[in-house]
Amino acid sequence: MWHAGGVFKIQDVLTTSAASANEAVQFIGAGRSVHTMGDMRPADIWMLAVPDAQIAKVAAQLANNVNVKDGIVFHCSGALASNVMAPLQKQSCNLASAHCILSFSAPASVITQFAGTPCALEGDAAAKQVLQSAFEAIGANCFDLAAKDKVLYHAAAVFATNFLPVLQVVAADLWQSTGMPKELIAPLNASLLQKAVQNIAAQGAAKALTGPAARGDSELVAMQGKAVAEWNADAGAAYAALSQLAARIAQNGTIDK
Repeated sequence: MWHAGGVFKIQDVLTTSAASANEAVQFIGAGRSVHTMGDMRPADIWMLAVPDAQIAKVAAQLANNVNVKDGIVFHCSGALASNVMAPLQKQSCNLASAHCILSFSAPASVITQFAGTPCALEGDAAAKQVLQSAFEAIGANCFDLAAKDKVLYHAAAVFATNFLPVLQVVAADLWQSTGMPKELIAPLNASLLQKAVQNIAAQGAAKALTGPAARGDSELVAMQGKAVAEWNADAGAAYAALSQLAARIAQNGTIDK
């Protein structure tokens, strides 16, 4: 999107393999795939789109092997702050993190979904200023996030989206264990999820809450919780915890009270 919009000139792309680097360059429509960090040319802005556990290691390698002096370096983790790239400070880099709250499971579809996506920016002011302009140019809604709040911020995103497939699989496995015809399960899951999303969008999450915990039917909650725990201990623990939260939300509209 940056390339298509003329926001940045894409230069070098390094990934874990030559094949994936070539694939990335083809998808972007610009840039040059390289095979080692030493092949990368000096640039104004560097993006580290690597797993969280690799950010510090890659930043150190970048600081020791490439001329990034006075550049802007940012990573894309939602949970980690920019200070995990501290070795780059010896090259007088401005450091930041930028996290867009959108699932990136299928890159081609994300292009059509990106407009309006919230983007959390954290780090040095100079870096954030450049990144805010760049992300807003492709339709993001940027906001500042303190380094100390990043872990909880990202946990919220996990609750909002990453756990939905987990819950769908648990429901499907439970239904299958009861003998429900397999061909009915996927359409039912999809229908219920779609209706729940519609209700949440129309009424807000708290008012869209339904089920025995929301009704205050504690006996049924206990009975179901016991049955689920006997079926699968982890699913039973999740049922109990989520039922407690559901009851609190039904009563107060939030889990904080």
